[in-house]
Amino acid sequence: AKGRTHHPPLVSLWDENKDGKPIYKELSYEGQAWGMSIDLSKCIGCNACSVACQAENNVPVVGREQVINGREMHWLRIDRYFTGEDVDNPGIAIQPMLCQQCELAPCEQVCPVAATVHTDEGLNDMVYNRCVGTRYCANNCPYKVRRFNYFNFNKIYEEPRGKLQALVLNPEVTVRHRGVMEKCTYCVQRIKSVQIVAKNEQRPIKDGEIVTACQQACSANAIEFGDLADESTRVAKAHANPRTYAVLSELNIKPRTSYMARILNPHPSLAKPKSEGHGHGHAEEHAEAGHAKKAEKH
Repeated sequence: AKGRTHHPPLVSLWDENKDGKPIYKELSYEGQAWGMSIDLSKCIGCNACSVACQAENNVPVVGREQVINGREMHWLRIDRYFTGEDVDNPGIAIQPMLCQQCELAPCEQVCPVAATVHTDEGLNDMVYNRCVGTRYCANNCPYKVRRFNYFNFNKIYEEPRGKLQALVLNPEVTVRHRGVMEKCTYCVQRIKSVQIVAKNEQRPIKDGEIVTACQQACSANAIEFGDLADESTRVAKAHANPRTYAVLSELNIKPRTSYMARILNPHPSLAKPKSEGHGHGHAEEHAEAGHAKKAEKH
């Protein structure tokens, strides 16, 4: 379809050994397999998820100067893309970007001290006490969502409001120090809290019982989180939706976070000119819009 991004088949030169057997085993999970889905048709780019993430996970506010220097700390950002050929009246596509919790995470492969590891539930966890700040993981992350503490940001404004500042912090989340890498954890503290309650009550975790901070703050209900191993969950159904795609899926790193392409069907008088495709997901939304228009004609 016009505007759709095409790429060669997803194959690897190292998929098989000389004996024909796979060079690595597919990961399997006996328990939960946490994942996230973001519906771009619902997302309005309000940044409420980013603010909620900072408040929940004790992410420091570094100030304008540090952001200009490329030292921002927010775990979740809203990427914006401009579409169309009319530079005076472009279309805008938005996409929340956070750690994708990859099954074959590139960051894990380069850490010399195993400070970023894979859990039995498929989460890409950070062990802050092991991190020595090489930043190899940030260099190897294709999504550029890892953040490095260049300073002890939580103590920069210690005087004269240090004690008052500490009251803002979430006691369930570790406060990171200088020289440590950090990133989105899927609000692992909330996952563990629900797991403990469910275990004590001797019952399975209900679909929708675990709510991440970004999901809780989203006024458009664009974010779904849950167990991908259970096909009946909302997030598993969202992952199976034909509109769903993964960012940089051609790298074969198997991200746990997926996106549902935005559906466009504007009135002809409001339609903006379209480009030939400009990246993952947003090219597909053009195709979706085309299908919708054909259906409207019929």
